[in-house]
Amino acid sequence: MAASKTKRWSNRVTHESNALDLEPGVFTWDDPKRIAASLRRSALKSRRRKAEPFRSALSMLTFYVNRAGRNLSERQRRVLMKAKDELRRQFGR
Repeated sequence: MAASKTKRWSNRVTHESNALDLEPGVFTWDDPKRIAASLRRSALKSRRRKAEPFRSALSMLTFYVNRAGRNLSERQRRVLMKAKDELRRQFGR
């Protein structure tokens, strides 16, 4: 029972985050640049976030990778890790 509550909790955070309004399916895309650009747009546009845009975007991406765990294919994990690097580049870090 606890596992299903945890799944629902993390799924709710991903879809209904108070920090960012994400484009549907953003974490399933194959292009790291597109993922990073979408997260950047969402972070810059959001007025509800508590941290700076870069931290909010990177936190959401890291949260998704950590929550997906073993259910994330190695190929998609590589794409998302490249998206982290691209996000840093797009924010000039």
